[in-house]
Amino acid sequence: MTTHASHPIAPPGRARTVPPALREFAYWLHRYRRTWRGTVVLNVANPLLFLTGIGAGLGTLVNQNNSAALHGLSYLAFLTPGLLAASAMQTAYIDSAHPVHQSVQSKGHYWAASATPMSPVDIFYGHLLFNIFKVALSTTAFTAVAVAFGATDAARAPLVVLATVLVGAAFAAPSAAWAVTAERQPTVLAVLRFGVMPMFMFSGTFFPLSQLPGWLQSVVQVTPLWHGVELCRSAALGTGTGAGTAVHVGYLTVLTAVGLLAGRRTYQRHLHS
Repeated sequence: MTTHASHPIAPPGRARTVPPALREFAYWLHRYRRTWRGTVVLNVANPLLFLTGIGAGLGTLVNQNNSAALHGLSYLAFLTPGLLAASAMQTAYIDSAHPVHQSVQSKGHYWAASATPMSPVDIFYGHLLFNIFKVALSTTAFTAVAVAFGATDAARAPLVVLATVLVGAAFAAPSAAWAVTAERQPTVLAVLRFGVMPMFMFSGTFFPLSQLPGWLQSVVQVTPLWHGVELCRSAALGTGTGAGTAVHVGYLTVLTAVGLLAGRRTYQRHLHS
């Protein structure tokens, strides 16, 4: 007669050593396995088409007429790191706010996860880790295309990726912390339309900040995307100073930390058992 003691128990034992947040991460990664092919195509095809259009089309006109404003840089070299930062912001918000809002609704995933031994904080950390993973994946693909086009130096590519991932984290953490409290989907869309998109357009991504009125420059310089664009651009071009880099990294790190602290509170409050 075979006893229960003789039955292999190693897999359950190993499972108990896995941090709960990584189990939440694994859930989202499992879902992502169904859609990753389409995502990779978008992450590679979009920058490929965009950089082709800019490099062979609009960039040529800008280089002929606005070289002084770009301080001798080609428009492609100026645009690429800014576009990386802006894309990281968009990816972080869309992949954080919308899935979080859907997961906290009736019959959403969060309620099933909260019925397990995982705490609300574990759910928050695990989902956030997956969102940052997606930002890192898309950023790496975009940077690889940029290097192939000569828009970014290969030796500086790792610094550009690290800077861009920090931008993504600075947006993903606060977005998730807020989205779990949002009651209506139109509210999530409104923030994208009236908050994220204006930053995308007016944070130095597509043109130098000096092209804006003085009062608007001061407003832009307090936005997180401007700090992200400046950090990514200095990493890509090697133009950063120690003080300037410290300011940008510090700003984005503090924003990430605030998002983490806020997320712990909002998830606890809205997913308490």
